[in-house]
Amino acid sequence: MNRHTISRRTAIAVTAVLAASGMLLGGGAAQAKTTSAGGDYAVTVNGTTYNPAAGKDLKLQNVAVSGTITVSGRNNGFTIDPATLGVYDYTLTGAADTQRMVTKPTVVFASKVPTLTAAQRAGVQLSKLEVRDDTLVAIFTTSAGKLKIQAKDGAQGGIFQMEPEFAGPVELTHTLGAGLFYFVNQFTGKINFGDGTDAVTSGAGAHQMLLGKDSPQVAVKTLQTGTVTKWIVQPGGRLGGVLGEDAIELSAGATNCTSQCQAQNRINGSLPVPPNPTTPTPIGG
Repeated sequence: MNRHTISRRTAIAVTAVLAASGMLLGGGAAQAKTTSAGGDYAVTVNGTTYNPAAGKDLKLQNVAVSGTITVSGRNNGFTIDPATLGVYDYTLTGAADTQRMVTKPTVVFASKVPTLTAAQRAGVQLSKLEVRDDTLVAIFTTSAGKLKIQAKDGAQGGIFQMEPEFAGPVELTHTLGAGLFYFVNQFTGKINFGDGTDAVTSGAGAHQMLLGKDSPQVAVKTLQTGTVTKWIVQPGGRLGGVLGEDAIELSAGATNCTSQCQAQNRINGSLPVPPNPTTPTPIGG
């Protein structure tokens, strides 16, 4: 296997998402906040690792993919399996950062997988990959549609989003990693997920409380357990992931717009943030 790494860049804090892609992560939620040490994505496709220099773009088009794609960041990482168009082992690394929520690698989502027929998955290829500093856009096309993944290498915020685009609705199933669970937030009445570990405010092991939420747009939840959610995403909809403060702030949620909706749905940390939940209890537990 040929493993060629393209110019490893230095870690630099980057506050903007890819303007050219119009990226707004988390299904209309706030964008990822700036991490104190910055982010840095490297992506391995067909055994080659791509990591452009700071401020430079990496672009691939129309690539037939053999095996999984690995996305490795300073703050988070995951794998994509073109055979299922699913994302697996979405992990927070626990790297030193004022916004980190864990202190060691922690799988937040074991999987985020669309339910597609064999015909819908046929002829899959990586039609577009863009990597720039701490942002990533990957678009997979098949003979029946496409799936777009957007990600940001942040410690928290709206840092992940999946957008299936097929002729009809698509079911997406989210399964949490070991030790995490969904619970009803006592202060907001909304459903969050986390591991129930309190924040540590000082010292070498300092971290914020691990908190997150599924962030849908034009999607309806069909299943909620302590570890799994299922959603039906309509064409033009999306399902994001939001971590940290943005997951518990007192927002009204995303609207049902499917285009030109970034400005209307931006929150950008402007809403009140309640206290961290205490002794959260798994749903159904």
